[in-house]
Amino acid sequence: MPAQSLTAVDLVKFFGDRRVLDGVDLTVAPGRRVGLVGENGAGKSTLLRLLAGADTPDGGAVTRPDDIGLLHQELPYAPGDTVGDVLAEALRESRELLARLDELSTDLTGEQRLDAYAAALARAEQLDAWDADRRAELVMHGLGLADLDHGRTLGTLSGGQRSRVALAALLVRRPAALLLDEPTNHLDDEAVAFVERQLRQLPGVVVVASHDRVFLDEVCTDIVDLDPSDTAHGGLVRYGGAYTQYQHAKREQRARWERAFADQQAELAALRQSAATTARQVAYGRPPRDRNKMSYDRHGERVQSQVSRRVRNAEQRLAVLERDPIRRPPALLSFQAPALTSATAEGERADTALALRDVHVPGRLRLDRLDLPADGRLLVTGPNGAGKSTLLAVLAGRLRPASGSVTRRRGLRVGLLAQDDRFDDPAATPRTLYERTGADVPLIELGLVAPRDLDRPVGALSVGQRRRVALALLIADPPHLLLLDEPTNHLSPALADELEDALRRAPGAVVVASHDRWLRRTWQGRRLDLVC
Repeated sequence: MPAQSLTAVDLVKFFGDRRVLDGVDLTVAPGRRVGLVGENGAGKSTLLRLLAGADTPDGGAVTRPDDIGLLHQELPYAPGDTVGDVLAEALRESRELLARLDELSTDLTGEQRLDAYAAALARAEQLDAWDADRRAELVMHGLGLADLDHGRTLGTLSGGQRSRVALAALLVRRPAALLLDEPTNHLDDEAVAFVERQLRQLPGVVVVASHDRVFLDEVCTDIVDLDPSDTAHGGLVRYGGAYTQYQHAKREQRARWERAFADQQAELAALRQSAATTARQVAYGRPPRDRNKMSYDRHGERVQSQVSRRVRNAEQRLAVLERDPIRRPPALLSFQAPALTSATAEGERADTALALRDVHVPGRLRLDRLDLPADGRLLVTGPNGAGKSTLLAVLAGRLRPASGSVTRRRGLRVGLLAQDDRFDDPAATPRTLYERTGADVPLIELGLVAPRDLDRPVGALSVGQRRRVALALLIADPPHLLLLDEPTNHLSPALADELEDALRRAPGAVVVASHDRWLRRTWQGRRLDLVC
C-alpha cells in the first residue's frame, strides 16, 4: 500500500466577511514534517481543520490519505469515555490486522487469500502493528501518564491530562497523516523531547502548528509561514529546513527589503532633483561670446533638447516609482532606556540598579541575595510554583515581602510585563493608550498592532493582541529596568525572535522569567534557577 501525500489546492475560507485563507496551495509528501507558523489569527488552526476534513472550505479542494489524525482543542471523545477506551480504539486496527494475519496464514491457497494476506501484511508493517501494545506503554510513560488509571473517565481529568491522552492515542495509532495543533502545550521538557523523537520516526505526513521554536527546530523538515500580507503566494510561503533555517531566511529577507527600500528612496531623491533641473542651470545659459551668436544658437538648441529629454525621462521614471513604491519596513522593536540618575545616596553603587537581601514571601519565595547591575541581564527559571512571578512582583514594588529588603537606585523607573496583561481602562483603544504616552513614533509603524485593532477596546482584544499592546506601551515609555514574565507567550515565533533581539540591545537592565526553551537556549547573561 503506497504512502499518500496530503495536497491542498486553492483553498479559500471565510469567517463572516473576513477571508482567513485565500487561494492556499500546499503539498506534503510522506516523510516530510511541516511546521505552520504565523501571527495569531493568520489561519493555522483553520488550515489544519481543512486539511483533516474537520471543516469544509469555501473554495478549493484537499486530497488526503484515508487514515488521518488531528489533534486540536476539541477532542473527539465523550466525557464518559475512559482512558482505556481511548487506548483500545488507538490499538484497534493493529490488533485486528494481527488477528487477520493469523487467520489468513492458516490457509494461503488461492490467489484471493494471498492478495488479502499481502495487503494486511503491508498495512501491519506500515503501522508497526506487532509493537503496538509495547508502544502504547512507552507513549503513556513518555507523556507522564504511566500512573493514570485506565478506568478513569475523561471528564474527571484536567484539561492538560485530556490533551496528553489524545496525543498519546495518535502516537500509538500512527496514522498516515498526523496533524497537530500546539502539541507541546501542557508538556514538560522531557515529554516534549519524547514527542519530538516519536514524530521524527513517523514515515507518513506530519503537519504541526506551534509557537515552540525548539520543537519546530527539532522536528520539522519545512516551515510554512502563513502571512496574509503576501498576496503573491496566496498568503503562504514555504521555507526548506527547520526553524533555524527559516529564521536565517527571514533575516536575509528583511535585509534585502531594507536595502531595496533605501535604494529606491535614494533613486527617488535623485530623480526629483533631476526633474527640477532647468536649462538655465546648465552652462550654455551663459551669454554668448562676441560675434558667436549663430554657433551659440545651434549649441543651445542641442543642449536644450538634451536637458528636456533628461527631465522628461526623470519625470516618467519618477511617476513609475511613485505609483508602486516599496513599503517602508516596519520599525524593529527597540527599548531605549532613559539616563539613570547618578548614584549619590549613601550606600548606592553607580553600577547597580537594585539590590535584594534576605527576601521572604511566605509560601511563595525565599531569596537570600540578588544584585542587578544597571545594564544587567538576568534569566529566572524554575518549575511552576517556584516563585518566578512573585520575584518579579517584588522587584517591581508591587508586592512587599514579609521580611528582607529591596533597595532600588534613586530615580529607578521599572516597567513590568505581566503574564496577564490588564489595563486600567478596558474601554480605551490601543491608539488612545499609546497616544497618552506622547511617543514620537506612530503606533502603526511599530508593526505590533494590526490596523483593524487600533480603535477596538483593549478589553475586547485577544490575549495575544493585548500582549502586543502592552509591549508597545513599554517601548513608548521605556523604563530603566524591564521585568518580563513569560514575554514570548502568545507571540508568533517571528515576533518572539524580534523581541529577544530587542532585549539584547536594550541599554538598561532586563530580568526575564520564562519557560521558553528557545529563549533559555539562546540567553546571554546571568541565570537564576528557583526551586520549589
